[in-house]
Amino acid sequence: MATKAHTEVPGGAKPQFPPFNKDTFASQLIWLAVFFVAIYVVVSRLAIPRIGGIFAARAERIAGDLAEAERLKAQSDAALEAYEKSLAEARERAQAVANQTREKLNGEAEARRKKLEGELNARLSAAERSIAATKTAAMANVRGIAAEAAAAIVQRLIGTQPAPQTVDEAVASVLKG
Repeated sequence: MATKAHTEVPGGAKPQFPPFNKDTFASQLIWLAVFFVAIYVVVSRLAIPRIGGIFAARAERIAGDLAEAERLKAQSDAALEAYEKSLAEARERAQAVANQTREKLNGEAEARRKKLEGELNARLSAAERSIAATKTAAMANVRGIAAEAAAAIVQRLIGTQPAPQTVDEAVASVLKG
């Protein structure tokens, strides 16, 4: 004998979906209310305080982190200000040292310049005296050479030797004029 599997309800009527069954609707509403109240009590007594604690801890941690960040920012601002102040002081000291060094070197250069000017002035006056002596000697020699040349020219032109005193007077009058 062969058996067949049936999914149909005997009698040909389809069963009604339980939530929509009029016979069980009132009891389902009571159980819904009971479970809703039970879940509400569990959630309000256990979950909400935990969630509130988590939110409070997060807010507290965020506030602490913000306070720490503000403290570190103030600390870094103070460090930056101290660094800039020390940098400005170092620049001022470097400028002062540079000015002192420049003044010292300028003073040394001025002293060397004055010393060299004195040496050059001494050499220049010695050279001028030497030139004046050489010029005086040359002029004395020019007079003698001019007298000898004039005597030689006169002798060649007239054939007789002129008197040395006459030649010296003639050369002296020409050199003066």
